[in-house]
Amino acid sequence: MFNADLQNNVLSLRLTGRWTVDALVTIEQALATLPAAPVATVTVDCSALEQADLGPMWLLRSALARYATQGARIQYESGMPPHFAFLNDLQSHTGSVKVAHEANMIWPEHVVASFGKRAVELWRHALGHLGHFGRIVATEMDAIRHPQRLRTTSIVRHVYETGIAAIPIVALIAFFVSVIIAYIGASQLRSFGATIYTVNLITVGVLRELGVLLTAVIVAGRSGSAFAAEIGVMQLNDEVDALKSIGINPIEVLVVPRVIGLIIALPLLTVIADAMGLAGGALLSKFLLDIPLPQFLNRVQESLQPSTFWAGVIKAPVFALLIGMIGTYRGMQVRDSSRELGRLTTTAVVESIFMVIFANAIFAIIYVEIDF
Repeated sequence: MFNADLQNNVLSLRLTGRWTVDALVTIEQALATLPAAPVATVTVDCSALEQADLGPMWLLRSALARYATQGARIQYESGMPPHFAFLNDLQSHTGSVKVAHEANMIWPEHVVASFGKRAVELWRHALGHLGHFGRIVATEMDAIRHPQRLRTTSIVRHVYETGIAAIPIVALIAFFVSVIIAYIGASQLRSFGATIYTVNLITVGVLRELGVLLTAVIVAGRSGSAFAAEIGVMQLNDEVDALKSIGINPIEVLVVPRVIGLIIALPLLTVIADAMGLAGGALLSKFLLDIPLPQFLNRVQESLQPSTFWAGVIKAPVFALLIGMIGTYRGMQVRDSSRELGRLTTTAVVESIFMVIFANAIFAIIYVEIDF
């Protein structure tokens, strides 16, 4: 099976004979007799090995991994069998040896390693999103040059599903959140005798920030997850591969109509959310502050600036692009199992909401800098 020689903290293993599945038990018992003392170097000579199956090579790889976790250096004198090379590649991807090594790290090294690993993963995700965005733009530019490739029926359907079908929930949430904001504002301003400025708070808050932000968050949870789930199920059923096999671009059929439909629907939903938010503020002002509707509308007009309404509406297409891009990208990533479908659908919602809030913060900074 093998000859083992330990001299000067160097363990030499010379593999011989046939390492087949039939001899698996014997090989396991023989490997268990290897020296347990820490060694500096382990050399493996496979020149006399006649045959190597996957199972015995796995046992050998596990035995060598125990030495590697103790800091030993593993060397191969005459190359390695194909199965052994395959297991080396497999474990380098799964990180089984690396995880065992990280368990022995002192905490500063472990923190730095974890931070570096996470940074690399985020960078790869960013590159993936950027590539997906580039494919969407390239496909849309091609559709503009060839309008017959723009799938109008599919776009209209997605405008209905992401926009018209979402009106009730968007309107209801905008109404109640506006009532809450108006109630809190009135409670705080009453102590200063400035309850009339509650109308200003409602107008500016709803039109510039809350209307579009609440709408985008609702759409991210509603439509972003739907995009990821729908395309993910198509991936599991090999429908995307079927489209590719007959020469149809999946981005053109599955992604672009959803993104365009959402870009059209979200600004319209934002306008509805703004209207319902102002209606909620007017209702609370009427019953809590005794501000009649004509006076409320006059105060709204006084508090409005030319940029107040457009500051919120301008954000809507950008938020829609982010939500559509992330939802479709995560859907296209689904592979192998329904568990992966659920995980990536959840990831799509979380990333969409995060990017919407992050983009809103960027818009706030830009508006301050340009005095918009």
